[in-house]
Amino acid sequence: MKYLRRIRRLIRMQTLLLGVLTGIMVLQGCNPAAEEKPARVVFRIIETSDVHGAIFPYDFINDKPMEGSLARVYSYVSQQRRDASQEVILLDNGDILQGQPEVYYYNFEDTVHPHICARVMNYMHYRAATVGNHDIEAGHPVYDRLVREFRFPWMAANAVRDVDGKPYFKPYTVIRYKGLKMVIFGMITPAIPKWLPHDIWKGMHFEDMVETARKWVPVIREKEHPDILIGMFHAGYDYTYGGGTARQVKNENASVLVAEKVPGFDLFLIGHDHKALNKMVNAPDSTKVPVLDPSHNALWVSSAKITCTLDPETGKYKKEVSGELVSMKGYKPDPGFLETFREDSVRVMNYVSRPVADFTRPVSAVDALFGDSPFMGLIHTVQLQLSGADVSFAAPLSLHAVIPKGKVYVRDMFKLYRFENYLYTIRMKGSEIKKYLEYSYANWLSQMKGPGDPLLKYKTNTAGKRHYLAAPYYGFDSAAGIDYRVDVRKPAGERITILSMSDGTPFDKNKWYKVAVNSYRGNGGGGHLTRGSGIPHDSLAARIINTTDKDLRYYMMKWMEKERTVTPRALNNWKIVPERWVKEAKKREISYFE
Repeated sequence: MKYLRRIRRLIRMQTLLLGVLTGIMVLQGCNPAAEEKPARVVFRIIETSDVHGAIFPYDFINDKPMEGSLARVYSYVSQQRRDASQEVILLDNGDILQGQPEVYYYNFEDTVHPHICARVMNYMHYRAATVGNHDIEAGHPVYDRLVREFRFPWMAANAVRDVDGKPYFKPYTVIRYKGLKMVIFGMITPAIPKWLPHDIWKGMHFEDMVETARKWVPVIREKEHPDILIGMFHAGYDYTYGGGTARQVKNENASVLVAEKVPGFDLFLIGHDHKALNKMVNAPDSTKVPVLDPSHNALWVSSAKITCTLDPETGKYKKEVSGELVSMKGYKPDPGFLETFREDSVRVMNYVSRPVADFTRPVSAVDALFGDSPFMGLIHTVQLQLSGADVSFAAPLSLHAVIPKGKVYVRDMFKLYRFENYLYTIRMKGSEIKKYLEYSYANWLSQMKGPGDPLLKYKTNTAGKRHYLAAPYYGFDSAAGIDYRVDVRKPAGERITILSMSDGTPFDKNKWYKVAVNSYRGNGGGGHLTRGSGIPHDSLAARIINTTDKDLRYYMMKWMEKERTVTPRALNNWKIVPERWVKEAKKREISYFE
């Protein structure tokens, strides 16, 4: 015991002596805790965004290899990390929890094992990530779990807790390297309440991106004194999308608005819109700042180089920032990655290969562009049976999906219904149903003066070609439960004639009807209920009669398993007229989408 007491006294004396010596050194202008600033530091910033579950180099939905994937990204990242002249910072910009079946499986089927996204992204050594709208779509149990399992911060400064006004996720993160300090500031598109049920994001609200940046950038400057400030936003480039304006509060795609209105950033990494982009924007301090967007499905990554050179006179760093988009097509999947997660890929393959039902005929999504179709007839049938509604609204969620005759597997359900939307039953007046349809077909179909005119509504691209749809096809809602005609000789807003209910009873524009819609539409997505039917957005929640507790694909799968044999068919409740004009136009135009 005496021996131990002597050792403890000796340690205390050594500690005291070290403190005295340190104090003397500080008084003399020497600080042993301060790192000497290097003359030059190079950072390589790599961003993935909108990966949508593309973890493996295999498309589990279409049962074939895929060009993207985090397995390929990891090969590129590993290559960059072998370059000792630079420090690599790997970042993700949201929307990873929806898309391929591997994430759906770990979101909702296997909730016992650690989530595959957490294990993969921790393995790849991501340093930070932002939350995307499709990550929120997975629901509280999923994204709250990921916050705990990620070994890096998940950020969204403008997703704010209702209870205390503080960010629900981390607002930013600090990365230190050789005496330099880099801050990554994250935000999410604030348009989520227009698309997703309230229960999914209960406990928080989403604030305007420009105002949030104006609030947080001064705080970051004062508290952190960063050498580098990077904005990473899950919001697109085009703030005019969907009729948006620069002055619009909570603009869905406000990334460039932040770049143009809030000074102090060195680089912007964006996403959400699935558009590859490498542009310079004019910042409010008259500098030009790079904006990078790597598109989707890990087909590309954003790769920025930030060179910091020390100015010996000021003691501050001069920065040179450049960026490029790097295709993952030329990178082979990393063998170590594939081996590490081999059991997961086998588990997912077994899941998607499970039979669901037998189809007595094939269905093709592209037929839905040109009229009543078996593809949409099947979706409408399921929605009406599940909800007990009078009327169903639905649009195709893909154009190239084909499900053959014969066995239908779990993988095919992701073709039939792409997103994890819930099914709502809402109240609508007959007059609102009519206006809803007028809005849908106005975006969908052109006004024809003869059989040689285009049927679908197109826009011209930069090469002068017209074969690009003027509006997203997932906004082309048709209806079931009512019989109606769409006359393309008439101008938009005057095309729909509702003949009756499909059971033969009269349709009454003053009557209230029960209507089945998906949660995206029921929350205002696409503007069909708001701009079309004229229902104020803040009144939509009061229109909801009930909602499913799981996504519609889940219930469609259960419905088919119960039916066992399914005959997809057009419901023959609506048509586009004149029919001869439509027939000739379809012969010409269907080839545009093959």
